[in-house]
Amino acid sequence: MGALELRLLNDFQRGFPLTSRPFAAIAARLGVNESVVLAELERLVAGGKVSRVGAAFVPGRIGAATLAAMSVPREQLRRVAELVSAYPEVNHNYEREHHYNLWFVITGPDERHVETVVRGIERSARCGRVLSLPMIEPYHIDLGFDLAGAGSEAAPEREGDASRRTEGRNSNLHSSSFILDPSEYALVSALQEGLPLTSAPYAELALRAGMTEAAVIATLGRWLASRVVSRLGIIVRHHELGYTANAMVVWDVPDPEVRAAGRRAAAAPCVTLCYQRLRALPEWRYNLYCMIHGTERARVLGEIAALRANCDLVHYPFEVLFSRQRFKQRGARYLQPEAQAADHG
Repeated sequence: MGALELRLLNDFQRGFPLTSRPFAAIAARLGVNESVVLAELERLVAGGKVSRVGAAFVPGRIGAATLAAMSVPREQLRRVAELVSAYPEVNHNYEREHHYNLWFVITGPDERHVETVVRGIERSARCGRVLSLPMIEPYHIDLGFDLAGAGSEAAPEREGDASRRTEGRNSNLHSSSFILDPSEYALVSALQEGLPLTSAPYAELALRAGMTEAAVIATLGRWLASRVVSRLGIIVRHHELGYTANAMVVWDVPDPEVRAAGRRAAAAPCVTLCYQRLRALPEWRYNLYCMIHGTERARVLGEIAALRANCDLVHYPFEVLFSRQRFKQRGARYLQPEAQAADHG
């Protein structure tokens, strides 16, 4: 990885400039021309290392989302995975090492829409019940990768650290949706594909959303401050960067203990995502989830063992579900164009 590529991918996963010429501001920090930055980002997108430059919305703050799982016979996996991936509401779709082997994320404008998609997939797949596991409370949701080692600008902030500094400033994210006005719906829709790789991306977003450039910049700043958006920046694709040993670890924690356990786990450096989800009894007993992304399976297993010991999780039943293959990965679509036109046009 070249020096410019590393700086771009590592230092600008968050804190993207909220100025009329953000790529020029980045170029000035890197000591290159704006055209060089834009060309490099276009190359990284084309090569699959970058998904987009854009916003990561906090789950539950706008729209609705759920993690879903089903048990698919091996000989039907490709067919069912393609069926699931064809839904525009599905943004992530993975095979994992488990009896429940197909896991996917569904987003939509509201819970009713998401549930309709879940049951539609269930009917079409004909593989039994689809488990729907909506998030109850996030503990660390800002997925970012420190590609240059500890202390770099892109090292993701830990929810546990933030709560110790600010008395749990994000502890109520799960209980409060953010009310969007019609112009903000239009901006969400425009942002779903990411920022255009042009000299004045916010001006182009403004044209798409029917706003002024100043209003776009101000709205993004407000969303960041109020944690509607967890970060604005370069969204990398971890598989293409060598993170191929990726485990979802799930625990069965008594409900009165799950928040404390989740915050302990979220503060661990190896944990890239951590949250509580609804159980789906009797099939699925687990309610605490952690994601650990790594380059080597043995190392990830060692990190899981250390996590259990250091975060006082050894007494809780758990399972480790490594990813086997990725069928789909893209940014969440909370609004579909036809739904936006119908509801807010």
